[in-house]
Amino acid sequence: MTLYILRRIVQVIPTFFGATLLAFVIIQLTPGNFTDRFALDPNADAQQLERLRENFGLNQPVAIQFFKWIWGIISHGYLGESFTYRAPVTTIILPLIVNSFSLALISLVLTYLLAIPIGIYQAVRQHSFGDQALSFLSVAGLAIPNFFFILLLIVVVLFFQSDLRQVAAGDAWYKPLLSFFTYDLKNGLALPVGGMRTSEIYDGLAWWQQIGDRLWHLVLPTIVITTGGLSSLVRVVRGQVLDFLQADFIRTARAKGLVERTVIYKHLLRNAISPVISGIGTVLPELVTGAGLVEFVYRWPGITPGFVAAIQQKDLYVVMGLLVLSAIFLMIGNLISDVLLALIDPRIRYS
Repeated sequence: MTLYILRRIVQVIPTFFGATLLAFVIIQLTPGNFTDRFALDPNADAQQLERLRENFGLNQPVAIQFFKWIWGIISHGYLGESFTYRAPVTTIILPLIVNSFSLALISLVLTYLLAIPIGIYQAVRQHSFGDQALSFLSVAGLAIPNFFFILLLIVVVLFFQSDLRQVAAGDAWYKPLLSFFTYDLKNGLALPVGGMRTSEIYDGLAWWQQIGDRLWHLVLPTIVITTGGLSSLVRVVRGQVLDFLQADFIRTARAKGLVERTVIYKHLLRNAISPVISGIGTVLPELVTGAGLVEFVYRWPGITPGFVAAIQQKDLYVVMGLLVLSAIFLMIGNLISDVLLALIDPRIRYS
């Protein structure tokens, strides 16, 4: 296994180098650079602009810029300096990555915790009312566009938070929900529709309350991402379990008189969901880098908003830093998937 992992790491080095070179060249081919904004100033001096380009290294050929940058990564892990913030790229993008990773990890855990038992339930009770109802919800979850569901959640939350609705609610069926959506900020944390923390009270909270505040802001983004992943993963788990329900080893286990729960969760489950579990390695980096729309609408300061802002500002090394780390996440994810598959399925061995 160790030899296999080392061989895979060696194999991804050319891929990593080629991908970063291609991205660097494409970015450099776009019109203009970071200093162009200063050239629009009527008081700008040509010599000052040239010195600025020289300080940033933008007056050098693209090949030299790339190899200097890649050598900084290889020699001491330096991703360059942000043109906008005049600070190391790592200090700029690390908080963005942590924010996106926390959102993706929580969503991934919830997705798997819900999808596996639901998929098993549907497969064991195939064609029942519960199976058909859950299948309908899965299809609906796949059919509803992400942007529509994002906006729908915001509308629902604002509906319950409206003072007018509180007054008019009376004894309406949804009145208990009002305490959840409209809890007083001074006494607790209202369900937020954007941002990463409650600015009005955050600094006055204890450390554990600050963690709770950030988790509270994750509720709506997590619901959106989990719903999308759940709709597809449930169908995969259901199909995998159905494929094994009539397998010979399952019939043998039943013939021995084993309890159905033991048959399902001890004998069938390990074989049926091994591809599902092994996919965690690739799903997590995809969630980290692919939750862009959710991060934008809910104003969650993650990778995608930072990436777009860096492109707009033509902050070359911030863009490249985010691309490099996204590529590393994906490569590590693929490796983790292979390792998990070998650990879960004893029939698979790597040499």
